[in-house]
Amino acid sequence: MFKHWKRDIQAVLDRDPAARTPLEVVLCYPSFRAVRRHRRAHWLWTHDMKLLARLVSQRTRRLTGIEIHPGATIGEGLFIDHGTGVVIGETAELGDNVTLYQGVTLGGTGKDVGKRHPTLGNNVVVGSGAKVLGPFKVGDHSKIGAGAIVLKEVPPHCTVVGNPGRVVRMNDERVDIDLDQVNLPDPVKERIMALSARLDELERCVNCERRTQDAACSERAERIRILKEELENEDL
Repeated sequence: MFKHWKRDIQAVLDRDPAARTPLEVVLCYPSFRAVRRHRRAHWLWTHDMKLLARLVSQRTRRLTGIEIHPGATIGEGLFIDHGTGVVIGETAELGDNVTLYQGVTLGGTGKDVGKRHPTLGNNVVVGSGAKVLGPFKVGDHSKIGAGAIVLKEVPPHCTVVGNPGRVVRMNDERVDIDLDQVNLPDPVKERIMALSARLDELERCVNCERRTQDAACSERAERIRILKEELENEDL
């Protein structure tokens, strides 16, 4: 038990600059309390005392604002920052050193039976308000951006943003846990900027063609028109 305590306390100290001492973590952090109480509830659940396990889980939700089903399996070093509104479903599985921010849901889609909730690998970070829904795996060292809605499997070492969630960076490997929630790619903005640049070039070429009837410029304008149509047909 004390081995888990030490690892859970260190997870908070490592990932929250506001945490100053182990005693402060024990007394003031709902994440630490929720994880500690979940370990009790999970032991009761696996020893066929399911009603008592649910009672412990529901009391934990009232005390901390964090709802972890007693059937969920969590590894060591889980850190739930602030924690209000976090929901972890019954068949969810979390690896070691996972970080969840407030408002995260690890839930099901309502259509599955048996394994209904996601599996998170080691060193996964899930941003504020993100929803990971369904019985798939989020690979090791992956990051889910704030507000993303993830409905399908995520490979290791990936960054996912958007609704629905899409992989925007892959194999950007880091040794440490990457808690940066700001500097994430924005594929929609990038596509719009690319389209704007192409339209500007098209307008220049059309004006050039009108003035000089330059064959090369005309050919370039036609090529840009085709590219513009392809871009418009892409799924943003």
